[in-house]
Amino acid sequence: MTSPTPRPAPLADRSEAVLSRLQLLVTRKLDGLLQGDYAGLLPGPGSEAGESREYRPGDDVRRMDWPVTARTTTPHVRRTVADRELETWLALDLSASLDFGTGQWLKREVVVAAAAAITHLTVRGGNRIGAVIGTGGGASAPARRWRGTPPPAGPGVLTRLPARSGRKEAQGLLRTVAGTTIQPGRGDLGALIEMLNRPPRRRGVAVVVSDFLAPAEQWARPLRKLRVRHDVLAIEVIDPRELELPDVGVLPVVDPETGELHEVQTADPRLRQRYADAAAAQRATIAAALRGAGAAHLRLRTDRDWLLDMVRFVAAQRHARTRGTTR
Repeated sequence: MTSPTPRPAPLADRSEAVLSRLQLLVTRKLDGLLQGDYAGLLPGPGSEAGESREYRPGDDVRRMDWPVTARTTTPHVRRTVADRELETWLALDLSASLDFGTGQWLKREVVVAAAAAITHLTVRGGNRIGAVIGTGGGASAPARRWRGTPPPAGPGVLTRLPARSGRKEAQGLLRTVAGTTIQPGRGDLGALIEMLNRPPRRRGVAVVVSDFLAPAEQWARPLRKLRVRHDVLAIEVIDPRELELPDVGVLPVVDPETGELHEVQTADPRLRQRYADAAAAQRATIAAALRGAGAAHLRLRTDRDWLLDMVRFVAAQRHARTRGTTR
């Protein structure tokens, strides 16, 4: 007599276990490779006066420290310290196109992982973090108040989780993100980003995590508007099959947002080349729109070590800050 097949753990339990391992991984790697004083995910010039140092080519001349320069007869600039009570907002795109992946991860898993890493980098020193989550078409949900673990995001809506400080509240936010169910149908990335523009908030950091496959004219203007008041980081999530097709014969392809099924003959080298060219043009359009909006741009792939890519990005931002620039 064979033993009964064990039943899979409930989705909530699996999400909690995966999120716990993910947070441990993020903490170990980020704390191990990004030691030093906290300077923010997108460190800017700040507003608090710091120490002086010698002038380097490329430094902002408006930060010249004239008293020290006069005493030493060597040009010095005054370093400034980034504000520590930072408010960070996440715009997390969990539309149907994110429920896909052929690498080590699904794209939605990379979205959740990026949210965990950003939360770890920002929730300290009294900083607050909030999120808006898009799961597909539908009306916007009103802002909800929550303590500890907030209620799950509703299906097919844009949900706002208020910004709160503290690790417990941040972990509750991440549990809500990880437990959000992806719904079929096209999402509205522009409406999701617009939720960060209303109501107006004090200057902070806004992070948009998406595959940005929606037409650029849908989300570019709200992103430019967001950049007027906030430092903006756009995290683009990519799967390798979105860049090129493998040679595997007839390949059935389903659009997750519309349910349309197409059969593609991938053995045709001309078709694969046209696909690669179109994909490259699409990514170039996305990059140009993000650059035009003034957003910092980070690409994370499902077939690469996304955490290492994020560490390199943050380290590069900090290095740029020490050289007198922020981008």
